[in-house]
Amino acid sequence: MKLLEFLAKACAVAAGVLLTVITLMTCASLIGRNTTGWTIVGDFELSGAAAGAAIALFLPWCQIQRGNIIVDFFTSRASARTNDWLDRFGALLFMLTLGLMTWRTSIGGINAWRSNAGTMMIGFPEWAVYVCMVPPLALCTLIGLAQVLRGADSQVRA
Repeated sequence: MKLLEFLAKACAVAAGVLLTVITLMTCASLIGRNTTGWTIVGDFELSGAAAGAAIALFLPWCQIQRGNIIVDFFTSRASARTNDWLDRFGALLFMLTLGLMTWRTSIGGINAWRSNAGTMMIGFPEWAVYVCMVPPLALCTLIGLAQVLRGADSQVRA
C-alpha cells in the first residue's frame, strides 16, 4: 500500500504543477490581451486539455484517502462489519468503473493517435491528453483492488 500511496501522491503533485502552469499561462495571456493586445494562441485549448489530465491525476489520491462521497446516513447505526462490507463493495464498484474507464481511455488514445487528431486552433495532439490520463486511471483501479482485498485497513491516515 505504501507504493500505491507514493504513486498517488506523485500524481497529485503532478496535477498541482500542471494546474499551476496552466494558471500562469492563462494569466499571461489575459494580461497580454488586455494591455498590449498580445495573447497566447490556443490558451483555451491547452487549459481544457490540462484540466482533463489534472482531474485524472487527482483521482488516485482522492481514492486512497477515501475522499469520494460516502452517504452514511443509512449506515450510521450499522455494525462495523456491515460498514466494512459496504466499503469493500463500494470500492469494488469504483474499481470496476475505473477499470472500464482505463480500458476505454486507452482505446480512445490509440484512436486519436492513429487518426492524428488534434485541437482546432493549434493542432495540439489529442492522444497526449489520453497518455496523461491512462496511468492515473490504472493506478486508481489498483488502489480500488487493494481496498477491496484489505478493507478499511488500507486507508491512508493523513
